[in-house]
Amino acid sequence: MADVRCEHLVRQYAPNVRALDDVSLAVGDGEFLVLVGPSGCGKSTLLRIIAGLETADSGTVSIAGRDVSAMTPPERNVAMVFQDYALYPHMTVRRNLEFPLRVRGDDASARESRVARIASMLGLEPLLERLPRELSGGQRQRVAMGRALVREPAVSLLDEPLSNLDAKLRSEVRAEIADLQRNTRTTMIYVTHDQVEAMTLGHRVAVLERGVLRQVAPPAELYARPANAFVAGFIGNPPMNLIPLASVQDGFALPQGPFSQRLDVRRFSAGHGDTTRIGEATTLGVRPEALLLADPGTAGCLDVTVDHVELLGHETLIHTLVGAQDSADARASASTDSRRRVTARVTGTHPLEHGKPLGLIPVAELIHLFDAHGNAI
Repeated sequence: MADVRCEHLVRQYAPNVRALDDVSLAVGDGEFLVLVGPSGCGKSTLLRIIAGLETADSGTVSIAGRDVSAMTPPERNVAMVFQDYALYPHMTVRRNLEFPLRVRGDDASARESRVARIASMLGLEPLLERLPRELSGGQRQRVAMGRALVREPAVSLLDEPLSNLDAKLRSEVRAEIADLQRNTRTTMIYVTHDQVEAMTLGHRVAVLERGVLRQVAPPAELYARPANAFVAGFIGNPPMNLIPLASVQDGFALPQGPFSQRLDVRRFSAGHGDTTRIGEATTLGVRPEALLLADPGTAGCLDVTVDHVELLGHETLIHTLVGAQDSADARASASTDSRRRVTARVTGTHPLEHGKPLGLIPVAELIHLFDAHGNAI
């Protein structure tokens, strides 16, 4: 096992395309770190630079205290699991698992012992004599994981390994990966665009946006205390509602639109508490579950119109448009403006008709504020 340190990594693909912009990141020995972000944010580029499959324009990568920036992938003692499995189609599962050990020159008894151990750990014993084409997607992914781990690498790197699996299988293999990491205590860095994977697998989660590392934190902290509006809007499903404020007077925030009374920013405890940074460009953030249903016009509520409802059995997602939508033009304008769309999550079943007026009351203690630069206040 080993720790990983990336310091001031920059990767420029073209004059105006910077995949990584001064990224510094430390991964502890035995930690499971997840890199998450939208497509094109630089997470796979960062993984490939750590693996040695790509070279940074500047910056360094260290593994177990050694600067490996100029080393080849084999010299770094890392293993990588790819999205497309990358199994040898003409080799059995056993031969696929043995392959990295044969390349390394391990003797037959050592190969047999390690393959047996990994096959037992991943439930592959009944499949050892099959070819990849005779396996399901989940079984192929377990073989790919086993081939990466069989030589006991210092660091395991996983690049969206579950993206080719259906939802049920993805959940099952995700649990297997979590168990595997706990049992082996291997340092793992896992790339995904799926925030469910990020929040359920990672000891910590690193969020990237356009090559910039926006926040690194445990999943619960990332959800409860996002460092900026990007993280707040990216983490969570549905994401946090972000509503621009119109003005601030006498320590009270006056949101734009139909909030029926002023909101006392001194009551907000979810942010950092620096109310001196509140100004006209401030954005209010509130998670869907921090909105309570009320009658329109209730003091302190946001007046909205129901757009559509998702009945999920144990909960209901209510998608609304801010204000009264009295005409088709008003509805069209609101539906295309993300700042005027607000989603509430409530427990149980709440069948509401399209176009119904509704009030939503934000729980003051769960409100977030972001300044003009998008940073949490």
